[in-house]
Amino acid sequence: MTESASNTLLSEGDPEPVELLRETGRSPFVLSAEHAGRCFPRRLGTLGLRAADLDRHIAWDIGIAGVTRRLSGLLDAPAVLQRYSRLVVDCNRWPGAADFVTVFSEDTEIPGNKALDPADVDARTREIFQPYHETLQRLLDTRVAAEMETVYVAMHSCTPVYLGVSRPWQVGVLYDRDPRFGRILLKLLRENDSLNVGDNEPYVLSGNKDYAVPVHGEQRGLPHVEFEIRQDLIETEDGQRDWAERIAEVLDRGLAQLRETGSLLQSSVGEPGARSRPN
Repeated sequence: MTESASNTLLSEGDPEPVELLRETGRSPFVLSAEHAGRCFPRRLGTLGLRAADLDRHIAWDIGIAGVTRRLSGLLDAPAVLQRYSRLVVDCNRWPGAADFVTVFSEDTEIPGNKALDPADVDARTREIFQPYHETLQRLLDTRVAAEMETVYVAMHSCTPVYLGVSRPWQVGVLYDRDPRFGRILLKLLRENDSLNVGDNEPYVLSGNKDYAVPVHGEQRGLPHVEFEIRQDLIETEDGQRDWAERIAEVLDRGLAQLRETGSLLQSSVGEPGARSRPN
């Protein structure tokens, strides 16, 4: 349950931290899933957690890997998925944040994350967090250099009940300083009267908390959005297929509207150096 004395985390037989799909896909969309996986490095065991805890949202975004893989195929879109549990290191948090390597998630203590040596946190950062975000960064750099139309989409899922409070939204559309694409998608999804669509629900996206959208979307000035799909709707393959098809359709329609309005041009929010790590 502890890292080795050499402060090397991953060992032979451990999965690579990044799954990259359709690197040369021609879609304008680039997908990411920061909480797609629930792997644990062999050296960490299960961080002292029970087997039942590993099936919960605290360990991963249930169903989102399947939705993202299907969506990548439908759109011919590059997709970057993170394979390790958010409990090892949270790839949607800033290094140094209190919940970057959390000791408590929802109502559950994470024994293997208590009283970690800084070198152990550095190893998780170096071997999981950095390779994931460097892969996404290189992918976006390549597309921008080739002057390819690019829209960034972060894929997440959320629990139907959080600490005893029910969440009525089937899907949430999240955005912060650059709402140009998020508001289009929000309106399109709300055309379906059977859907309860959250506007920055059940989470508020913020550059002081979230990492992926602020860094890969806002800082670059790329049109972007984050989806939060309720997990009880995508636990099965059928649900994952249905939601991938729904998201693919709304993304295509939203992109058409962006093109019509000229809003694909880079936002001033994304000027170089516009955001650094929050205080």
